[in-house]
Amino acid sequence: MEGGSAESGGTGTKVLVIDDSNTIRRSAEIFLRQGGHEVVLAEDGFDALSKVNDHDPQLIFCDILMPRLDGYQTCAIIKRNPRFAHVPVIMLSSKDGLFDKARGRMVGSEEYLTKPFTKEQLLRAVETFRPSA
Repeated sequence: MEGGSAESGGTGTKVLVIDDSNTIRRSAEIFLRQGGHEVVLAEDGFDALSKVNDHDPQLIFCDILMPRLDGYQTCAIIKRNPRFAHVPVIMLSSKDGLFDKARGRMVGSEEYLTKPFTKEQLLRAVETFRPSA
């Protein structure tokens, strides 16, 4: 275990990052791991649905613009499943529009982050929305 910081003593949150951009997935993974969190990556909505089922994430970051199944559809499907309805979903988008934020809320997302996000924004979102166990 590298770094062995005191704060990662079992407090890490299992986070799923869904984004079709390899760059965004990798930077989110690095930021979250530096914050002591466990990270699962998915490259689109379909990939994400099987990973949600297999890994039981405690928090999900979901890109909006993805091929095949967009972030709104992915979030709606996750939220309709009683097993995962309680899992906070944070939408990621390069657009900072009011309509996008409202639509994200309509499908059940808790928050909306504009890309490119900083390490601080990502970790603050995890702190805010992770389940208190």
